[in-house]
Amino acid sequence: MKKIILTVAAVFAFGFANAQDGQFKVGAHVGLPMGDIKDGSSLNLGADVAYLWNVTDKFKAGTTTGYSSYLGKTVKEDVNFGGFGSFGSIENKTDASGFIPVAATAQYSLSDKFFVGTDLGYAIYVGKGEGDGGVYYQPKFGYQTEKIELYAGYKGISVDGATFSSLNLGFNYKF
Repeated sequence: MKKIILTVAAVFAFGFANAQDGQFKVGAHVGLPMGDIKDGSSLNLGADVAYLWNVTDKFKAGTTTGYSSYLGKTVKEDVNFGGFGSFGSIENKTDASGFIPVAATAQYSLSDKFFVGTDLGYAIYVGKGEGDGGVYYQPKFGYQTEKIELYAGYKGISVDGATFSSLNLGFNYKF
């Protein structure tokens, strides 16, 4: 995993040092878990870093990474003994699941203020215990100024047997 992180860091450093007409972004996101994980996760929180090159006046493409965590949730389960009824409940706390996405990103400006974009790549599992990474995707729609972006997006990470997904709001600061 160290090799993957070092490779991503090298790509960003090379791109940032050699780009003549690009944009560096740093941001954060918060989201509501959906689908397969909504019962075991309470919130999705994370940080994002991206570098985009201008392909045309309205279209940018680049790379993105960061960290995204699906926070665990405390779940109460009733203890039943067949026909004898319920004898209270047990609380189970699920562990947080963390991922580092390594992805391509693209953004198209619909106007000076609004854009659509998408991220597509692979998310590396870095949570507690055993886990798998999976295909990472995030379509998004947002509002932009010269220095900031606000966006809404649907994030999905498809792993064996399940999908970690959330409806997110995010903020990026552009350098």
